[in-house]
Amino acid sequence: MALLIKNGRVLDPASGLDDIIDILVEGGKIRALARGLTPAAGSGTEEVSVLDATGLVVMPGLIDMHTHLREPGHEYKETIQTGSRAGAAGGFTSLVCMANTSPPNDSAAVTEFILEKARREACVNIYPVGALTRGLKGEELAEIGDLKGAGVVALSDDGHTVKNAGIMRRGLEYARNFSLPVICHCEEDDLSSGGVMHEGVTSALLGLRGIPPIAEEIIVTRDIALSAWTKHPVHIAHVSTAGSVQIIREAKARGVKITAETAPHYFTLTEEAVRTFDTNTKINPPLRSEKDVEAIKEGLRDGTIDVIASDHAPHSSLEKDVEYDTAAFGIIGLETALPLTLSLVRQQVMSLTQALEKLTVNPAAILALDKGLLCEGADADITIVDMDAEHTVDVASFKSKSRNSPFHGWRLTGRVIYTMVSGTIVFQAKS
Repeated sequence: MALLIKNGRVLDPASGLDDIIDILVEGGKIRALARGLTPAAGSGTEEVSVLDATGLVVMPGLIDMHTHLREPGHEYKETIQTGSRAGAAGGFTSLVCMANTSPPNDSAAVTEFILEKARREACVNIYPVGALTRGLKGEELAEIGDLKGAGVVALSDDGHTVKNAGIMRRGLEYARNFSLPVICHCEEDDLSSGGVMHEGVTSALLGLRGIPPIAEEIIVTRDIALSAWTKHPVHIAHVSTAGSVQIIREAKARGVKITAETAPHYFTLTEEAVRTFDTNTKINPPLRSEKDVEAIKEGLRDGTIDVIASDHAPHSSLEKDVEYDTAAFGIIGLETALPLTLSLVRQQVMSLTQALEKLTVNPAAILALDKGLLCEGADADITIVDMDAEHTVDVASFKSKSRNSPFHGWRLTGRVIYTMVSGTIVFQAKS
C-alpha cells in the first residue's frame, strides 16, 4: 500500500528543506515531495493511505551508529529483535551494532549470522561493525577483507583500546585498503583500570576509585596522530572530556580527516549523579564534570563533534543490582536519545536542523550508508515526531529487554509518533 503523509513540517538536513509539504511513498521509496499532493498523485497501482501529520515534524529516519545488541552470546540482555524494536520506539530506522558479542564479530561467519538474524527478526535496518583485531584482543588483525565481503560497515574493538600502536597503525592501513572507517575506543587502561567513576573531588568524597580524563585524552591524541600518518580517517567514539573536544577541534583545524561522537548522557548528566550510588549511572567512559558537559555542548554547537549516538549498552539486573564497584559499565539509550537531544535545541545549544544532522546525514556519510535523506528516490525511512509532547520515562514500558537507564522517572519533551522503514510503519505511539 502506498502512503501519503500530509501537512507535516518536513525537515531534511541534507538538502536544507524545512517546509510544510506532503510526502508520497510508494514501493518503499519516496516518490514525491510537494504541497497539495492528493492520493491521485500515486501511480494507481496501489491503494493510497493518508496519514495526517499536521503539527508534527517529519524527519529522515534516525541512525544510531553506536549500539550493542548483545546477539550472539548475551541474548538475556538484548537481542537483535528486541534491540530493533527499542530503536524503532526511539525513532531510529538504522542501528549499527558493535563487535563485542560472544563470540566477537571478528569473522565472516558471525557477520553473516547477524545479518541473517536481522533479515528474519529485525524491524529496522541493522549494520554490523567488525572487530579490528581477532577476539578484540589487540594482538593480531582480524580478516578485514572477509569481514568487508560479509557486510560490515566499519571496524572497531569498541569496549577495548588497541593498545599496541603498531597493530593500530597496520589496522588503519588495511582498513584504508578496504574503505572501512575505524571507530576508536579511546582508553588507556593503565590509567583507568579499577576506576568506576570520574576522578575528582566527588570520587574522593564517595570513596570510589576514579578514572582520570587523561585516560581518554592520551589515546585520542595517539589515534588522531595515527590517522594523520596513515591518511585514513578515524571516528572517535563516546567523547566525554573537555580535553578530548579541544584535541579533536585542533586536529580538524590542521586538516586531519577525523570525526567524533558523543552520547546524550555526556551532555545531560554529571558525576554528581553518582552520589545516589545508582549503578545505572556507571558508564565507560564515566559521567564527567560540569566543565566537561559544557565543553561537550560547545563541541556539538561548533561542529567539533559530528554525531550523537546512544552507545546503547543493555545489562540485566544480574549485572546491575550489585555494589557499585562490581556493577557492569553501561546504560541503555535508544528510547531516550531523541528527547534528550531535543533538550539541546530548547536550550539553544543547536538548531533543530543541526541536531538532526548529527542523528541522520552525518552518521550516514561517515559509514557510507545511503540513508538519512528525505528526497525523491530515497528509501522511505521516516520518523515523525511531536516536538511538544511530554512524557515520563518508564523503563517498564521500554521495548528493550533491559532496564538499565538513569533517566527513569524523568519528564522529557519530544515524542516519536511514527517510525517507518521502507514505507512500513514499524512503530506507532499509543494515543
